[in-house]
Formats: sequence, structure tokens, C-alpha cells
Amino acid sequence: MWVLTSPRILIDGVRVKRLRVIPDERGRIMEMLRSDDDLFLGFGQAYVTTVYPGVVKAWHYHRVQTDNFVVVSGMAKVVLYDDREASATRGQVNEFFLGDRNPILVQVPPLVCHGYKGIGADEVMLVNFPTEVYRPEQPDEYRLDPHRSGIPYDWSRRDG
Repeated sequence: MWVLTSPRILIDGVRVKRLRVIPDERGRIMEMLRSDDDLFLGFGQAYVTTVYPGVVKAWHYHRVQTDNFVVVSGMAKVVLYDDREASATRGQVNEFFLGDRNPILVQVPPLVCHGYKGIGADEVMLVNFPTEVYRPEQPDEYRLDPHRSGIPYDWSRRDG
């Protein structure tokens, strides 16, 4: 397993794993998360969520849960914001481009705000392997408005 430790990862606790796609004449395979990976913290459930081109799903965070995002179809811009009071990286924003053209796993620690936007012409399919099971009677999910939350990020496309 190779874990990216680039200086572009500014938010404390965020980890990225470059994924390997293995093609052959039948198709391809890509392992996403293994229980023997250094970044494996536990398994709660696995789910798929989608977003249409240009649509933003943001902001939300968890108090306990760690997320592990992999885009398996399309391309997405995943954005993280550190608003943790005791964090050395408080106020930092990270952007990651995940998907067909860049197969990586992004691990999002608790209390880091996150969201994503479909980029390109196709619906995005994102797989998440959170460390906790979703409990509708007591959800560990807190939502903020994607455009008026006070988070210093503009979801608009930047050309040039």
C-alpha cells in the first residue's frame, strides 16, 4: 500500500491512498480499502451516493465517524475544511479531484467539514466506507449550507 504524504495535504488527520487499477482483456479491478491497510480504522458500513454534473453536496461533518471516499465513476471535486478549534490546521481548505482519471481514496477524520461536486459531463458515483453504522434515531451527521455557512470556499468553477 502506498499512502500519499504530499505537502498539499494540509489538514491534520486527512490521509490519501493512491489506488491501483489492474486492467486485463476481461476488464479491470481496483482494491479500495483493505483491513490490513495502515489507514484502516474499522468498518461500519459501505454505501454509494451519486451527484449529477455541477451539483454540490455539502457541507456536513461527523463527531465520531471517519469517512473513506472513493469515486468509482465520473469525476468529483471533494473539498474539506478544518474548523476544529484545537487543530493546528484550523481554517485550512483542501481540494481533491477523485475519479476515473485519478483513482484515490481520501480519508476524512471526525469534525472536518466536507462535501463534493460533480465535475465533468457524467453522474458521479462515490463509495464511502465509514467507520460507523448510520443510526437514523441518533445520526452522527451535522449539516451546513453549502453556500452560506461561513466556510471560506466558493464552489464555482475557476477557469484560467
